[in-house]
Amino acid sequence: MPDHGQEPGHRREDVPVRGGHLRVGVWGERGPLVVAAHGITSSHLAWTLIGPDLGRDHRFVAVDLRGRGGSRDLPAPYGMAAHAEDLARVIVHYGGGPAVLAGHSMGGFVVAEVARRHPGLVERLVLVDGGAPLPLPPGAGDVPEAIERTTGPVLARLRRTFASRAEYRDLWRAHPAFADWTEACAAYADYDLVEVTDASPPGRDAAGTGGRFVAACRIEAALADAPEVYALPGVRPRPLPVPVVFLRAARGMLDEPGAPLYSPGRAAEWLPGTAETTVEGVNHYTITLGPAGAAAVADAVRRTRVPAP
Repeated sequence: MPDHGQEPGHRREDVPVRGGHLRVGVWGERGPLVVAAHGITSSHLAWTLIGPDLGRDHRFVAVDLRGRGGSRDLPAPYGMAAHAEDLARVIVHYGGGPAVLAGHSMGGFVVAEVARRHPGLVERLVLVDGGAPLPLPPGAGDVPEAIERTTGPVLARLRRTFASRAEYRDLWRAHPAFADWTEACAAYADYDLVEVTDASPPGRDAAGTGGRFVAACRIEAALADAPEVYALPGVRPRPLPVPVVFLRAARGMLDEPGAPLYSPGRAAEWLPGTAETTVEGVNHYTITLGPAGAAAVADAVRRTRVPAP
C-alpha cells in the first residue's frame, strides 16, 4: 500500500490475526492505549486528525478492518464477531487492556462487540455516530433494500475503477459532506485506492472504462457486515458491560441538518446507560475528518470520568 498522506509520527504496522496480518496505524510511543475502528468502507485514516492529537499523551492504534485498506486481503468470514476478535488481538499485541476503544460508524458496532466478548480488555467506549442499532429506512422491505437506501452511493464507489488518484479525489470532493476539503480528506481518499494490473477485475466496472485503481474496501466485506447495524426483528436494547460515551453528529451523511444518522436519544435507548452528547456543526464524516469533530472525539477519549446520562 503506498504511503500517500503519511504524516510525521504516524507509522504503519502489522498485527498477526486469523489468516494473516491486520494493518494498523500507530501514533504515539507511550501512555494509555486507545484502539480505534472505522466505518463500513473506510480505513484507519478516518482517524488522521485524531491520531496526532492523542498520540501526544496516548498510544493510539487505529486498525484497517478485515477486507479494508491494508487488511483487504485477509480472508472471510467478516462480521462483527470476526472484527471483534481481530481487535482483541490488537489490544493484546500492544500490551493488553484495559484499553479505551473508539469506534466510528460501523466501527462503533465492532468495539461494542469487543466489550461484550472481552470486557476485561476494555476500560470504556467512545462511540462516534455509530454502535447503536439503526432503524430500517421507511419503506424498506428487507435488509438488502435498506442497505441500498442507506449506503447505495458508497457501494457504487466500490464497484467502479478509476483512471487516476485525481479522479478519485474529485469523486470525494463532490460529496456534500466534504464541502470543506482539507489535506486530511485528501490523504483519506488517496489511501483508499489500490492499483490493479487488470483494468476490469471481476465484479468491478462493468462499463469497462479502463481505470487502473479500485477502492481498497472489498464490496463482499461491506455487504457481509452491513446487516448487523440495523435494529432487525428480535434485536432488543441491551446495556454494554463498560462505561460508554456516544458522540452524535448533528448533521447527516450528506451534511443534511435535518436528517442526522441518529436521532437524539436513540443511542441511550438502545444502549441503556450510555451518556449521549451532540457535536454541533459536523456531519457523519466530519465528526472525525473535520477539526471540530476531531477535537470533540479526542476530548471524549481523554475524559477520566463518564458524565451521567
